[in-house]
Amino acid sequence: MKTLQEVEPGNLVTVVKLHGTGPLKQRIMGMGITANTEILVRKAAPLGDPIEIRVRGYELSLRKADAGIIEVE
Repeated sequence: MKTLQEVEPGNLVTVVKLHGTGPLKQRIMGMGITANTEILVRKAAPLGDPIEIRVRGYELSLRKADAGIIEVE
């Protein structure tokens, strides 16, 4: 299992599954991150947190802890 927090900048991945429950999962889904969505990891902050991604045509910043519940391939 590979999560979004492990993806290096410049790589395009596809969401397989969202792990977790409750408000965090709902917030992630509300951002448009659902199964079979393509995500481009654009860059990471100098200390690695947060990461900037492109999803469904817009830019989004995510904390690495939040990216850890997103399983990708």
